[in-house]
Amino acid sequence: MPANWSNRTLWTGDNLDIMRGMNAESVDLIYLDPPFNSNRDYAAPIGSETAGAAFKDTWTLSDVDEAWHGEVADRQPALYSIIDAAGMAHGQGMKSYLIMMAVRLLEMQRLLKPTGSIYLHCDPTASHYLKMLMDSIFGQARFRNEIVWRRTTAKGLASTRFASSHDTLLFYARGDTPCWNPQFEPHDPEYVRKFYRYIEEETGRRYRHDNLTNPNKDRPNLTYEFLGIVRVWRWTQERMQREYERGRVIQTAPGNVPVLKRYLDEQQGRAVDDLWGGNPVTEKGEATGYPTQKPVALFDLIIRATSHEGDMILDPFCGCATALVAADRLNREWAGIDLSPLAARLVLKRLREDRGPLFDDVTHRQDVPARTDLGELPNYRTYKHTLYGRQEGICGGRQVLFPFRNMTLDHVVARSRGGSDHIENLQLLCGACNSMKGAESQEYLVARLKAEGIRT
Repeated sequence: MPANWSNRTLWTGDNLDIMRGMNAESVDLIYLDPPFNSNRDYAAPIGSETAGAAFKDTWTLSDVDEAWHGEVADRQPALYSIIDAAGMAHGQGMKSYLIMMAVRLLEMQRLLKPTGSIYLHCDPTASHYLKMLMDSIFGQARFRNEIVWRRTTAKGLASTRFASSHDTLLFYARGDTPCWNPQFEPHDPEYVRKFYRYIEEETGRRYRHDNLTNPNKDRPNLTYEFLGIVRVWRWTQERMQREYERGRVIQTAPGNVPVLKRYLDEQQGRAVDDLWGGNPVTEKGEATGYPTQKPVALFDLIIRATSHEGDMILDPFCGCATALVAADRLNREWAGIDLSPLAARLVLKRLREDRGPLFDDVTHRQDVPARTDLGELPNYRTYKHTLYGRQEGICGGRQVLFPFRNMTLDHVVARSRGGSDHIENLQLLCGACNSMKGAESQEYLVARLKAEGIRT
């Protein structure tokens, strides 16, 4: 589905509201680096580009969180059990944090295209619980990797344990055929010195001797004499002769078994695995002072591996916008969301430095987009009779039976927060509940009713 926003759009606001207003299946790749529930306060240094950027990564359970929990239970019963168990095992703060993450991950799953992927950046504080959430939301079969990203410096050095020096990236696919571009890195110099020790005089190319014999000995069609040696070969005699004439098959001495000259510059390098080195934030002009900034090299690898040029990248916790800078360099479209107005200033500054002073095509928005993927909808007021029957006359707030004439139509998620006129986003409330809820969330209404003893 086409995105209902333009390329290079940055929102300032709550990412839950904004994502609820985004079209389904409109994003190719999501990277998120949310708070980790670390029980720490973060702030950018005074005098840095991001001075004033700060957040508390501490979570306490509130009535609104409990109401969100009810929403999660309705949409994904398995999540209810996971979050409840985490609360019992780890405490109410973890429960609150996981509720916050669950309602957002459900929206991200809706936003991804069938070929899309998502990377959730976290640390050992909650990575085990977050993996269970993602298994439930995306499906265990969609899990691709738990990537260990080693930081350049350890944190939390203590006398009773090893220092913590890594973060975790949980990598999931949206569907069965995700975009995948294998990535390679240069061979280790010691490996090259040891195995590619020959250098061709004419060209200066490094090469090694590679075996040409076939491990399967029962291959009569590949058994023949070549340069005086009878073996079961990997290739047909015609191909062996052709490669010999090209100089690719050689005999190092009379009587020796012929070998293949395998050139180093024709090899792809070492396949990138799930242990990633923590490149420091050292690229010229890269460091902004943002308290949890990650290096551009990290995003380069993620974007190259799981997207194509022109794909849409979303970072819903974009902070100092490094993911967006990397996406722009690699000719991807992008959108970012952050609560702090500093993000908008930073992304424009960093992209101008990257693209030149005339670069000025970033759209900064503070509204919630209106979905365009639900088709033509009738006036929402026509659903009142249908909803009255569906709810059996029960108010969606107080959970009490009311006559039809006392019921009013309500958007569960307000249109100002990304809600649509679709029947699935409508409910009937009594007049008092509708007045109490206003443009707030259903979670807010339930919490208010519980606090006043009206709803149990």
